[in-house]
Amino acid sequence: MERNNVDRIFKALNDQIGAHGGYTVGLVVCGGTALTALGLVIRTTKDVDVLGLVNEDSAGIHIKKIEKFPDWFSKAAATVQRDFDLPENWVNLGPAPQVDLGLPEGFESRLIKKKYGDYLSVYYISRIDQVYFKLYAAVDRNGYHTDDLFALKPTIEEIEKASKWVLTQDVSDDFKQILKDFLRKHNYGIVAERI
Repeated sequence: MERNNVDRIFKALNDQIGAHGGYTVGLVVCGGTALTALGLVIRTTKDVDVLGLVNEDSAGIHIKKIEKFPDWFSKAAATVQRDFDLPENWVNLGPAPQVDLGLPEGFESRLIKKKYGDYLSVYYISRIDQVYFKLYAAVDRNGYHTDDLFALKPTIEEIEKASKWVLTQDVSDDFKQILKDFLRKHNYGIVAERI
């Protein structure tokens, strides 16, 4: 998906949710789609990574992890998949376990909401939270996650905060050493010494 297609696809999904008897839904979206939709990184992506559902009330935004999408949502997504020739798992819950593992402090308050119609709202994760997630993914899996991380042009302070959060996700000494090696390799040696 390219940036100009993201809006079209989500508007179509909104329409199909209505056509399939669905309900109002808020999706927390991270990864390449969020980077693209917010214009933070210009690249194509094949899927939409959904972290969870949003419950919004007078107390604020709360993220709920789900194991699978409701049937009406899956049917709506299947129609959009067909209409836009998208991959089978184009909208997925791959990052959903992160809700249980823990999110960066203040995460919910930084979500960027975009309404695509009467049924669908997408809450994109913020740039700083992308830095946190992309650092974790880059250290763990490298590849395009590393490219995405550095395309965000994180400051030393942002990398330091992200590193401290990443260490709450995997507390092993081995992971800490891998993180430090990654930081040194990418000219953040000062951060490696501080964590």
